[in-house]
Amino acid sequence: MLACLPFGQAMAQDAWPTRPIRIVVVFPPGGSSDIVARVLAEAIAPRLNARVVVDNRPGAGGTVAALHVAQQPADGYTLMLSNTAPIITSPPIYRTHGYDPMRGFTHIAYIGATPMVVVTNPSVPARDMPTLMDWMRAQRGPVYGSSGVGSVGHILGSMFASRTGIALTHAPYRGSQPMQADLLGGAIMLSFDPLPDNVESIRAGRLRAFAISSEARNAMVPTVPTMTEIGLPGLLAENFLGLSGPANLPPAITARLHAEVAWALTQPVLLERLAQNGITPGVKSQAEFVAFLQGQVDTMGAAVAAMNLSVN
Repeated sequence: MLACLPFGQAMAQDAWPTRPIRIVVVFPPGGSSDIVARVLAEAIAPRLNARVVVDNRPGAGGTVAALHVAQQPADGYTLMLSNTAPIITSPPIYRTHGYDPMRGFTHIAYIGATPMVVVTNPSVPARDMPTLMDWMRAQRGPVYGSSGVGSVGHILGSMFASRTGIALTHAPYRGSQPMQADLLGGAIMLSFDPLPDNVESIRAGRLRAFAISSEARNAMVPTVPTMTEIGLPGLLAENFLGLSGPANLPPAITARLHAEVAWALTQPVLLERLAQNGITPGVKSQAEFVAFLQGQVDTMGAAVAAMNLSVN
């Protein structure tokens, strides 16, 4: 009970925060995660009456930053803009990462997610997913491009092949841009890739979209169906964003931070930045966020493990 807490500990929790708070971002400056972290920090800082700074620590699929955060004191002063890489996809690949993606953190609040999209060069003779799947079978192992080994696009392609029984050949690129150049030029005909990176080409007719890997349709491409709608329920693969901290974060601090993120998600400046980066915001309780992550670990994380990818 609170009355049984040491006096100093109770006072320390009541006084939080008394110094700057860090939000660690697992990617370099300039990307969507960094942008969202900085807008979120700016929004909640006045409400917390504290400086909130962003600390970029890229490397090893996000595991460098995640391990750093997991090793910090559970005092509310070091947080992480968590996402799919360090929590879901990188742990089975970087096997000496050194932390438990669920028990090693207090997962505080869900922010939103970006779906993958199945796209082709428009010369592919298909107009919907059934005819695209017929084309895939006829090609006997067509090449699909992704932004790299272990990327969400790579994993979704592997899950799609396993689920449908259609053989596919993976072609990893160093990022979406070089892959898209080959897709637009006809060197490859098929890709599983983040929706925002492809939406302009889809709208211009330079690429053809067949399905997105989220639970609901996306406002950026409202006519493109979900995997569930095309008969592949449960085939979900998104890049999520959330706020997490070290394990055993005090419940009062966790609740306060969850409330501040929920408030920030009602503010036009953050919603605009999310929309600009193709991130669909969502409202989840902390328990729902934890359950969502566990489901992702059990499905997408297990799919990565089954691919037997390893870099150490």
